[in-house]
Amino acid sequence: MEKFGFLKKIRPFDLIVLAGLVIALIVGFITYKHFRQTADKQIETTSPIVFDVFLRGITLTSDTNPIHAGDKTFISIRNVPYSDLKVVNVKSERRQVVLPLLTNNVKSATKNVLILDDVAQPNVYDIVVTLTDTAKITKDGAVVGGNKIKMGLPITLEGADYKFNGTVADITVTHDDITDDIDTNVNKVDDVQ
Repeated sequence: MEKFGFLKKIRPFDLIVLAGLVIALIVGFITYKHFRQTADKQIETTSPIVFDVFLRGITLTSDTNPIHAGDKTFISIRNVPYSDLKVVNVKSERRQVVLPLLTNNVKSATKNVLILDDVAQPNVYDIVVTLTDTAKITKDGAVVGGNKIKMGLPITLEGADYKFNGTVADITVTHDDITDDIDTNVNKVDDVQ
């Protein structure tokens, strides 16, 4: 009976540590034998991507947009600094309001509307910035800076005189020749006015 006296000295914490060690060894063995894929094994290819960042409600009192096509902007993904990326295109519009057009014709099936600049918010703009980068392509999508780039992902754009928060609105996986075509065909100057 004294042979098993060491069992009285074992605590529940010791059993938990031992179980964790055994599980870690099993997972390590399975990974070593290639039964389980690690993150670097899931990467299928590396490819250039182009993605749009939508900046809603940006207040600008100057006549020019601080973000220009061809410039570089520093991005942070989920508040984690990443890198400088090339700006491919910038589109900006003043905040607009939709007004219905009232007609005397009650039988009219179509409703006409009028879209005007919102005079109550003359310095508020919605801006779409198109950026390009090289991403690791996995089964789940494009990975940039350790983050999956998906629509709705919060991104911060930062330059010498601006820092804007936005979200990813569109992602396109491209090839080098397509990216060159985009650079030549995109309107390089987009005025805020």
